[in-house]
Amino acid sequence: MQLPAGDLVGRHVLLGLSGGVACYKGADLARELVKAGATVQAVMTESACRFIGPATLQALTGRPVFTSQWDPRQPNGMAHIDLTRSADAVLVAPASADFLARLAQGRADELLSLLCLARPRERVPLLVAPAMNREMWSHPATQRNVAQLRADGTVVLGPAEGEQACGETGDGRMLEPAELRDELVGWLQPKTLAGRRVLVTAGPTFEAIDPVRGITNLSSGKMGFAVARAAAEAGAEVTLVAGPVALGTPRGVRRIDVASAEQMLAAVLPLARTHGVFVATAAVADWRPVEVAAQKIKKDGSGEAPVLRMAENPDILATVARLPEGERPYCVGFAAESHDIVRHAREKRLRKGVPLIVANDGPAAFGSDHNALVLVDAAGEQALPAGDKRVLARLLVAEIARRLAAA
Repeated sequence: MQLPAGDLVGRHVLLGLSGGVACYKGADLARELVKAGATVQAVMTESACRFIGPATLQALTGRPVFTSQWDPRQPNGMAHIDLTRSADAVLVAPASADFLARLAQGRADELLSLLCLARPRERVPLLVAPAMNREMWSHPATQRNVAQLRADGTVVLGPAEGEQACGETGDGRMLEPAELRDELVGWLQPKTLAGRRVLVTAGPTFEAIDPVRGITNLSSGKMGFAVARAAAEAGAEVTLVAGPVALGTPRGVRRIDVASAEQMLAAVLPLARTHGVFVATAAVADWRPVEVAAQKIKKDGSGEAPVLRMAENPDILATVARLPEGERPYCVGFAAESHDIVRHAREKRLRKGVPLIVANDGPAAFGSDHNALVLVDAAGEQALPAGDKRVLARLLVAEIARRLAAA
């Protein structure tokens, strides 16, 4: 199997820009979408052209920009029809207060609002990213319009809170281009876990020796965070329990931060009873010091290191897998090995008592954006091709969804 080179390969996105200073972000968004593999057709309102020129969008997308319903390039004179029929999604960013009002009222006197109205609603989602002054956003008229748009099936992305072009601070900032790209990617994923609750652990644990030192490992948490993101994209309600990592929380995911294995178990165990799927991606330390020094342990000049008495950490995955039927989620474990990867994964699956173990080469995967996974279950092994962790996470989530449906 050949993995796609980008999140939006094979997708055609119709990107609309309405008037507002955030049009400069719309240009960055066009570039992000193209980098992710999409073909992008830009459509600009007359007001948007006051902020940035169509030539900018043409250079970034490699396609002439449409600005008028009377554009003579469409031989049938129906640009509002023709442009949407090949689109996988319509994304309007920025969406001004005036443009949201047009959509809510069904007004269609220029090309962008026309094509939003004329798109095939059953297969071409409409996503809008509001951008305006905080007072405009909070005005009852705008809020009524947004509520109507949501009721009509429009996806409203944001806005964010922060400093605005006018110098004020508050809600109304357009989401950043990378955030909008990720939101679009998520909306285009199959909702194979809709209605499910998924619990994911990620990253290393840190077992303190003294106030400044501890035992940990090289796990970056990237694979677990990718699984959490993929599960959310698939429509699940996702809770992520993360060890100490330097990663941003995937949008739409609830995050709980912990440090040690015991803290992770304390967070996971009550949640596992209310989640239908548990994916134990975290690289949990096997051992912890029995005693933690109150102060930093100093060298005494003897040349001898202090002796640490160690205790075995709780087995989080096995503990969850032993919950009574009715409280036990579908359990998926990860095995980060350095040698004999599949053999160790087989043994771990039996030892933990779980239906599926995902094996990988720990030293090669830790800290990397890429991985290679082997799915190990009672029937044997299935290797997934090496690739980006986000793509592999989506393949894993699809496989979990398939198994849940079959069960």
